[in-house]
Amino acid sequence: MKPCVIKPGRVVLAEWAAVYRGAPVSLDAACYERIARGAESVTRIVARGEPVYGINTGFGKLASVRIEAADLTRLQRNIVLSHCAGVGEPMPAPVTRLMLALKIANVAQGASGVRPETVRRLCQLLERDLLPVVPAQGSVGACGDLAPLAHLAGALIGVGEIRLPDGARLAAEEALRRAGLEPLTLAPKEGLALLNGTQFSTANALAALFDIETVFQSALVTGALATEAAKGSDTPFDARIHALRGHRGQIETAAALRSLMTGSAIRDSHRVADPRVQDPYCLRCQPQVMGAALDLLRYAAATLACEANGVSDNPLIFPDTDEALSGGNFHAEPVAFAADVMALALCEIGSLAERRIAMLVDPALSGLPAFLTPSPGLNSGLMMAQVTAAALVAENKQCAHPASVDSIPTSANQEDHVSMAAHAARRLHHMIRNAAAVIGIELITAAQGCDFHRGLRSSAPLEAVRRAARARIAPLGQDRYLHADLEAAGALVRERVLLEAVDGVPLPSLEPG
Repeated sequence: MKPCVIKPGRVVLAEWAAVYRGAPVSLDAACYERIARGAESVTRIVARGEPVYGINTGFGKLASVRIEAADLTRLQRNIVLSHCAGVGEPMPAPVTRLMLALKIANVAQGASGVRPETVRRLCQLLERDLLPVVPAQGSVGACGDLAPLAHLAGALIGVGEIRLPDGARLAAEEALRRAGLEPLTLAPKEGLALLNGTQFSTANALAALFDIETVFQSALVTGALATEAAKGSDTPFDARIHALRGHRGQIETAAALRSLMTGSAIRDSHRVADPRVQDPYCLRCQPQVMGAALDLLRYAAATLACEANGVSDNPLIFPDTDEALSGGNFHAEPVAFAADVMALALCEIGSLAERRIAMLVDPALSGLPAFLTPSPGLNSGLMMAQVTAAALVAENKQCAHPASVDSIPTSANQEDHVSMAAHAARRLHHMIRNAAAVIGIELITAAQGCDFHRGLRSSAPLEAVRRAARARIAPLGQDRYLHADLEAAGALVRERVLLEAVDGVPLPSLEPG
């Protein structure tokens, strides 16, 4: 993959996606001058002897406790140790990698007071793929993602575990030793700067955004194929209809559906004398529903792009005046809102696809054999595949309750309103897998439905999709063990095989416009 150079404040979503997917990463060397200026400002602030939160005071409710100069490095080590309080399964390596890159971009802007050597060590971990083992649970998304980021910071001082490039886990101190690195001694402000911020929540939300784009685009492809299987009309996708309403996502979604179906002999076969006046909503309203989801996802993308390029720790250092200003940039409400609307969009993408599946297996609605089996009765065909899709859609609905409307006070009521952004973002990964499985079931169903239109071909792009599906999943004749087919179909979605099959068809992206 093409190397990615992080230029803090100017990183685009495609570059964060490349980091998530494993591209080599480095930090723009021009950053080190302003990093040094921020660290020098902290040195001058310490020399003044005035109490400044997190530099020479306690933390949270203990902010009024003054710390003596001799204990300032111990203070920074202690905050890392005490905040390494996460529990649960470790975060997946790609998400941890993205989290580490986001933290580098945050502190490299020179407003965190972190020394150049500390930033270089973060970069060394990322460049060598030495990833801190970060437990998934423990953040409430305010005062920063404290526990997860403390586990990240712990790796720098030789505490906790590090995942090696081969996936093995070692005690952090041993992993550093093998890499020829010494554990760091943190300077004033550095411990707090490393574990304060929204990088855990933002990494999870960005990773979800990149995977949702795959699900969204794949659902457009399977939706077009399902329309063909049902011998549905492409008239509802006419550009004039959508121009009159004006929503960007709706207009672009309709255009994609038109492109996917252009040149279809299946569509041409029922243009004249079709007794059906209108298709059901699951076919006819695809641009309206999927377009609205697209607009929501683009809002989330814009929010996360801004967050990823910002500085979110506390206090913030302003070298020009040697001021340390306490604020609340660590509060992850924007990330929580973005993750919540992504959950809503995921629900609707899966829900609409499940309705198309249900329509296709119902002979009263589709005109096709019951449950898409050549011998209904003796065979149950795809009856249970639709039930599985319904179960997954129901599960996603249950997961989609907005996390951002919740709050629970922490730190003896000092931190009395929190965002729950970590919860909002983490739950998306499970929902994405569910939605991808639903889209995979629609692929099986739509391909099977098209098989009954013998002698008629769909458009060139959709025929390429059918070939890709049939390369892994045979047509369903007699009943067989379906689990393997459903797993293969979900993999086709997650691995972007459907999108590769329609390469050249302009599908809407989530990049903010």
